[in-house]
Amino acid sequence: MSVVGTHLAVSDIGFSYRRGGEELFGGLSHEFATASVTAVTGPSGRGKSTLLYVLGLMLTPRRGTVMIDGRPVSLMSDASRSGIRANGIGFVFQDAVLDPARTVLDCVTEPGVYNGRGRGATRHHARQLLADLDVGLRADHRPGEISGGQAQRVAIARALVNDPSIVLADEPTGNLDHGNATTVLATLSAAAKAGRTVVIATHDPFVLESVDHVLAL
Repeated sequence: MSVVGTHLAVSDIGFSYRRGGEELFGGLSHEFATASVTAVTGPSGRGKSTLLYVLGLMLTPRRGTVMIDGRPVSLMSDASRSGIRANGIGFVFQDAVLDPARTVLDCVTEPGVYNGRGRGATRHHARQLLADLDVGLRADHRPGEISGGQAQRVAIARALVNDPSIVLADEPTGNLDHGNATTVLATLSAAAKAGRTVVIATHDPFVLESVDHVLAL
């Protein structure tokens, strides 16, 4: 399936976890380049992961807006934001967060269930992604039976299974050896070359040396 590039931007955003609490981002405005990988970096506590959750419409900024193709999506209803997340955004969590009761294949196909894609087509695509990430032989295993590096590659496949236009990855190489980190980064870079907007929260020098753009908080 072809991927349409999606323009992601923030305008004058600020966020705090409680009213009157310390504000993160301080009125950040930024346009994330389409068909590119942008790394978000900065010292601990500056809100790298929080920014991804704001971009992914899982947290709402206290001020300012998140915009997709010029639409102020952070101001939309819960139902509208949920639809955008399900159909247009793939998220890779810092820990793979795979359901231990499901097989690897079922974990990857789960997002397709939520957005109404056909089960057969979704499973076929999931198997293809797992094979591309060199974990195809683990499709019928459960998460507890695979390594941490394999689990993170499975999480990448899950994030890509719906062909999202935006991919957000939170420290995807943080707990990986160099080989697994190289595979994960290469997959995210390929996703960007296919037209996606990819944003990675990271402090990993290897990632920072390999991405197209860096946003320092």
